[in-house]
Amino acid sequence: AECISGCVCPEGLFDDGKGGCVEKKDCPCIHNNQWYSPGQKITVDCNTCTCQKGFWSCTEDVCYGTCIIYGSGHYITFDGKFYDFDGKCEYVATQDFCGDKNSSGSFSIITENVPCGTTGVTCSKAIKMFLGKTELKLENKDYKEIQRDVGDDVRYWNRTVGLYLVIEATNGVMLIWDKKTTLFIKLTPDYKGKVCGLCGNFDDKSNNDFTTRSGLQETNALKFGNSWKQSSMCPDVTEEIKPCDVKPHRKSWAEKECSIIRSEVFKICHAKVDPMPFYDACVHDACSCDSGGDCECFCSAVAAYAQECIKAQACVFWRTPDIC
Repeated sequence: AECISGCVCPEGLFDDGKGGCVEKKDCPCIHNNQWYSPGQKITVDCNTCTCQKGFWSCTEDVCYGTCIIYGSGHYITFDGKFYDFDGKCEYVATQDFCGDKNSSGSFSIITENVPCGTTGVTCSKAIKMFLGKTELKLENKDYKEIQRDVGDDVRYWNRTVGLYLVIEATNGVMLIWDKKTTLFIKLTPDYKGKVCGLCGNFDDKSNNDFTTRSGLQETNALKFGNSWKQSSMCPDVTEEIKPCDVKPHRKSWAEKECSIIRSEVFKICHAKVDPMPFYDACVHDACSCDSGGDCECFCSAVAAYAQECIKAQACVFWRTPDIC
């Protein structure tokens, strides 16, 4: 009934998001608030997506799953669940010996956690990797091989990539270790739903990751974590440690240092990977590492976020002569 001022595209043409009008075949696509022209490609996990007529057309390869253990007791499961667990013992990070007692499996990865700092939080000090009859122990920036009498032959090879030691086995298990407190475990899709341990069950659902050794669903991270200890001699963890409450004088320093994660430096990544869980973990670690190595703890925490950004195709150059 009345005119409204504004711009519209002529009939048959479409708004291209940049103030122009285009034919349908030339419509752009959006990903993480960025516009892409027709024919442009992006990588999402291990798949390539191409922009076609305003929609993404993606390859459908099944990707590796990754579990991350880093800093003082932070875990991100294969299905993307974040939680903290500070236990002083050896724990099953992940294995394919699940279900009944006689079930056969080909590998097991154990993390040995020790206190780091005086607040009671723990870090991964050593990793044991069992591949058939081979046992690898990663500790003190090095690894050694021990041959056992039982088990199959599972071949593996190792290489150094930048800061990391990479161990890759023929059964589809890969371990990436920064020779300090960060560990990435990668599994091929064949293991989906067939693994158990602190890294969860890799079935693409994060709500059932807290499955205990006896197969029960748990909501509490402490009860879940305690169920995966290797030795019954270790005490159970009974309370969650909040190091910034124990050492309040370190809190403002920790928040100031860790603010880099939420700053302009990582701006390109914020829309792709939520910085908050990584920022909280960074503050937690910077408060807790109070007996030397506090910079190392802070750097590991920021590096964990940077690593996730790279996976989401957002490369961030954050290390400087002053920072890490």
